[in-house]
Amino acid sequence: MTPNPIAPIARFAAQGKMPELRRALNDGLDAGLSINQIKEVLVQLYAYAGFPRSLNALGAFMTVLDERKNAGIEDEAGEEPGPVPADSLAAGTRNQTRLTGAPVTGALFEFAPAIDHFLKAHLFGDIFGRDNLDWRSREIATIAALAGLDGLDSQLASHLAIGRNIGLSEDELRDAAAG
Repeated sequence: MTPNPIAPIARFAAQGKMPELRRALNDGLDAGLSINQIKEVLVQLYAYAGFPRSLNALGAFMTVLDERKNAGIEDEAGEEPGPVPADSLAAGTRNQTRLTGAPVTGALFEFAPAIDHFLKAHLFGDIFGRDNLDWRSREIATIAALAGLDGLDSQLASHLAIGRNIGLSEDELRDAAAG
C-alpha cells in the first residue's frame, strides 16, 4: 500500500519542519493532490497545531506553488469548499456523533462547556462540514499531526478510534501515525 501523501504534509506542518514540509508539499502535488485539498489540510491543522503553524505552512505552500509555476508546472486547483452549515452547532453535533459512533459527553465538557460548544460548532461543524476534503482524508491529516506532536496521546487515541469508525484500515492508521 502506498502511503497517503496527506500524512507527511500534516505531520511536518504540525511540527513546523519547513524543509520537510516543502518536500512533502511537492510530493503531494506530484501524487495528484489538488491545491485546494492541500490548502484544506493546512487550514484544518490550525485546530490541532495552532494558527502559527497553520499560517507558516500556508506561506510555505504559496512559495512551493510559485516555484512550481515558475518551473512550468501547472497544478490542479481542485474544488473550492462549499459554504459552512447555517447551523454549525447542530451540524457539528451530527458530524461528531457520526465520526465517533456515539454522542460525545463527559466531565471535561461539563467542566468547560465552552470547549464542547467550540468543538461541536467550529471544529466538527464549520471545518468538518466543508466538503472539498472527505472525512477519511481529514482523519489521516489529524492523526498524522497529533502523532507528530508530544503529549497528545489521549487525542491521538480518540482520532485513531474515529479513523476505525469511519473505515480506515489498520495499515492506513499505522501509516498516518508513523513518524
